[in-house]
Amino acid sequence: MASERKLLEGAEQHMEPGEQIVSNVPGTYETKIMGTDSVRSGLLIATDRRVVFYAKKLTGYDIESFPYTSISSIDQGKNMMGHKVTFYASGNKVDVKWITDLEKLQRFMDSAKSHIHARTAAKPALQPPPTPTEAPDVMAQIRSLGELRDAGVLTDQEFAAKKAELLGRI
Repeated sequence: MASERKLLEGAEQHMEPGEQIVSNVPGTYETKIMGTDSVRSGLLIATDRRVVFYAKKLTGYDIESFPYTSISSIDQGKNMMGHKVTFYASGNKVDVKWITDLEKLQRFMDSAKSHIHARTAAKPALQPPPTPTEAPDVMAQIRSLGELRDAGVLTDQEFAAKKAELLGRI
């Protein structure tokens, strides 16, 4: 495996303009390559925008990027071979294992978790469900619209569009 400094220098070339590396930890990434299980030793990086795994190989490099918006959860664990990080991003399970530097692992986890939590806290709140008194009001409005349609004031298309809008509220 290339030195951690060399890996970090290689990864920096693939950062977006203005993107800042916050923390990193060396480890081994489990993935499938052409349908075959494979492992790549490299660097797991937390930036201010995403999690990146960067690995150098004989003929180039591998890089996989996971924006914080696509990461649903992140966990860590330990077994006989060392510590590991597991996260789920866009339906994929990502495992980085054989991590031995606990201090760097903790900095990485703190950084990644804070960015993931900040993302979820920034989501707009869902609108509360309508109160029970709103549903009868919507039904009364639809009845009134039906009367207007029957009187020729509204076309069938106008009635259908407004009815769909009102039913979408309940």
